[in-house]
Amino acid sequence: MSRPSSAGSGKPCGKQQHGPGPAVLPPPGAASPHPPPPPPPLPPPQQHELTSVFECPVCFDYVLPPILQCQAGHLLCNPCRQKLSLCPTCRGSLTPSIRNLAMEKVASAVLFPCKYATTGCSLTLHHTEKPEHEDICQYRPYSCPCPGASCKWQGSLEAVMSHLMHAHKSITTLQGEDIVFLATDINLPGAVDWVMMQSCFGHHFMLVLEKQEKYEGHQQFFAIVLLIGTRKQAENFAYRLELNGNRRRLTWEATPRSIHDGVGAAIRNSDCLIFDTAVAHLFADNGNLGINVTISTCCP
Repeated sequence: MSRPSSAGSGKPCGKQQHGPGPAVLPPPGAASPHPPPPPPPLPPPQQHELTSVFECPVCFDYVLPPILQCQAGHLLCNPCRQKLSLCPTCRGSLTPSIRNLAMEKVASAVLFPCKYATTGCSLTLHHTEKPEHEDICQYRPYSCPCPGASCKWQGSLEAVMSHLMHAHKSITTLQGEDIVFLATDINLPGAVDWVMMQSCFGHHFMLVLEKQEKYEGHQQFFAIVLLIGTRKQAENFAYRLELNGNRRRLTWEATPRSIHDGVGAAIRNSDCLIFDTAVAHLFADNGNLGINVTISTCCP
């Protein structure tokens, strides 16, 4: 927000009068030949003052179009409105639904802060852009990246490794850019997950092998590497998964996914190493499957 500039305390910038001369004073009651400058214009309303008008009184999120009001004119966001029958401000009925077209027009002229502004996001967006951005915002809370676990933990990126070490102590961490990820007992029935951590280049990577039963009698394996980091950080790395054995080789190379995306999205998009049980048995040794994992950095 720009503020009106005030004059400095230096000398006046008018023309200099040469030579001494008597001071000329206007007679009492006469108007000054130089009227005082007009008062500075008021500063424009601050953005947060406008957006605060749209705050939901229940969840304190923003009321975005389509905007509905109670009979007295109070606003309520749509998610909260679906849970209530009375206006939380005046206790009046929320039915029938009354559309506030004037506030919708105002909302279209306002930029709203991201809902994760308190955790570091500085973006302000048009209300039509907010939902899409917030789905991928790097400042939104991270969920526990452990696949198959019923863990409901959420927290900052900096707290993910601490959570894994304290709440999921069974996960092994190996050091180095080249390791072997050994999945034991791959013949176990049903859906099974194998997880290991790899630490290199100052970052932590999560190696996941997931077995799913696509339909009765047909199981598939999905192997992928996730970075404990942001999507932008993930773009600096590449990984290679390799199965070797019996004069055969199966290789997959890709960019690791951020744990923000998770394993599920990669499997749905087939963006990982995929093989069935028949292929797994070609490379397995006594029911154990070793996957060579190599992490490398990408040139900028």
